[in-house]
Amino acid sequence: MIRLHKEGKRILLQFLIGLAAINFISFYFIANEIVQNIILVISLIIYILVLQFFRNPKRYTQVEEGKVIAPADGKIVAIEEIEETEYFKRKMLQISIFMSPVNVHVNRYPISGKVKYSQYHPGAFLVAWHPKSSTLNERTAVVVENSQGVEVMHKQIAGALARRIINYAKKGDLAVQGTDCGFIRFGSRVDVVLPLDANILVKIGDKARGGEQVLAELK
Repeated sequence: MIRLHKEGKRILLQFLIGLAAINFISFYFIANEIVQNIILVISLIIYILVLQFFRNPKRYTQVEEGKVIAPADGKIVAIEEIEETEYFKRKMLQISIFMSPVNVHVNRYPISGKVKYSQYHPGAFLVAWHPKSSTLNERTAVVVENSQGVEVMHKQIAGALARRIINYAKKGDLAVQGTDCGFIRFGSRVDVVLPLDANILVKIGDKARGGEQVLAELK
């Protein structure tokens, strides 16, 4: 049985009502049975696609101090040194995970600790793999400080299809590694920003598994 995320329940109900109405109209006003069946099959395919997008599989996070886990499912598209200008204002390491529409879109805290910063930024909707999407697109930035005083940022970045970023993190919250910190609808990207001395354990092209896979170790 598919476990659904709470963010999808209202949308799934709306889709169900809308598709049911379309099929009701087709069966009463379209005499051609083949056309009726085509509309029914297309409706079922659309609903199944939307349903799988909001799936929320159970993940088993082994909480470990000093380990940074993947905040999302997807493909690692960049590992690079950046000049982080919003919060740290210095050079940092960034790991970028691209989530396609078929990936699980639940976002999870990469480390445990105290939420020191949480900010939403309106913006554009460039494709999520665009180099400037991290600074130009609609996005959120969240910084969590662990018990050793090391701070890690994760950024939710809207893509060309994503039109709704949901961020649960509030300044002062206690974050628990692997628990839900947000959701992004229909294709997007999540960046993890780390200190320069972090030991990166993944490479570009790897498939990330949110809530379970270790991306890096903190010094």
